[in-house]
Amino acid sequence: MTAARAGGADRILGDDEVREFVATQLGALDVDGRSVCVLVPDGTRVCPLPLLVGAVHAALHGRVSRLTVLIALGTHGAMSAAALLDHLGGPYPGTEVRNHEWWDPATFADLGTIPAARIEELSDGRMTGDVRVRLNRAVVDHDLALVVGPVLPHEVVGMSGGNKYFFPGVAGQQIIDVSHWLGALITSAEIIGTTGLTPVRALINDGAALIPAETYAFCVVTAESQDDVPEADAGVPDRAYATQRGDRSAALHSVSFGDCISSWASAAEISAATHVTYLDRPVRRVLSLIPAMYDEIWTGAKGFYKVEPVVADGGEVILYAPHITEIAASHPQIYEIGYHCRDYFVQQWDTFKNVHWGVLAHSTHLRGAGTFDPETRIERPRVDVTLATGIGEEVCRSVNLGYADPAAIDVAAFAADPDTLVVPRAGEVLFRLR
Repeated sequence: MTAARAGGADRILGDDEVREFVATQLGALDVDGRSVCVLVPDGTRVCPLPLLVGAVHAALHGRVSRLTVLIALGTHGAMSAAALLDHLGGPYPGTEVRNHEWWDPATFADLGTIPAARIEELSDGRMTGDVRVRLNRAVVDHDLALVVGPVLPHEVVGMSGGNKYFFPGVAGQQIIDVSHWLGALITSAEIIGTTGLTPVRALINDGAALIPAETYAFCVVTAESQDDVPEADAGVPDRAYATQRGDRSAALHSVSFGDCISSWASAAEISAATHVTYLDRPVRRVLSLIPAMYDEIWTGAKGFYKVEPVVADGGEVILYAPHITEIAASHPQIYEIGYHCRDYFVQQWDTFKNVHWGVLAHSTHLRGAGTFDPETRIERPRVDVTLATGIGEEVCRSVNLGYADPAAIDVAAFAADPDTLVVPRAGEVLFRLR
């Protein structure tokens, strides 16, 4: 189907426009007497979910036999009942809200496999083996699955959103590991921001084709108003890195609706025009101010992914996040292996092949491009990565990252340095060279 779209890169939609668009699209959908599972992002994405979920509920309540909202955690931590209430703007009558309980094997239904030949094709022969496709059974147990969430540049798949809410959003471990390691082999710097059909996007589309429910999506592109990003923020750390303003009340450039492929493609076109900033020359240093919605390095590392392409060889990225005190609570293997470039793992595959590939991928994404010589065991990252967080120096050094005392960071001084780029609320806007 061809996606319908309201808005555009040069527009900001009003709330009433959004509600009317949602009502019109769902009003024309065959949902009467059927069950609907709505998949939404967790708190690590900027999105006006109270507006969107409220509009979806208004359009479906009283028509559908059952309505469930499923939080697409991937492998992030569960959201508390209070956090969910704030996140969604509920409660909503006749609606069940669930976290994706990825840690419980009973969560999943088995949909089949993606054959080894297809994996070999997508990876240009670098990977093989069948991939078991397991998905949260809530999706399978409903007649329709409706994705509601933003599209923005992403380090693994190119552009987030669409079928990504199924895989890895509510998926089993194997397809998460394979998709993330496939992206890591391609490298974040090469794949991030790609609006076309990347190998990882093709893989998750293959997985989604096995879903028995009908699947649709409202894919949105968020916007920041000028009032939301005041120039003064660059010199006021408590506002610049920690503010949550706009996270759940963000404005929207556009809303696209259709099947999960066409609606994603429609939104990706807009996101490429609104969520990519181009620089004329590389910078020696980036100070990424990490917002409070990222509460550990597992997610806060997006402040590196989005700026890596514009950092000069031998440069540095500083992740400034005094509020972060944990690297990855749910993924302790990262403490064992540390952060390394892709070739560090590829050249020593027998040593690392049994580590969750999603953990390996996260490691390479944050360490960025580099080389590793297996004979001399010398690793040469292209840029340095420094944490200015609540994580102590000993831990930072132990995982192969640099350390800076966050109390010593003078944001205004960095902003005045012509060789430094200061990025407020880093993590969603991609920076590229022209």
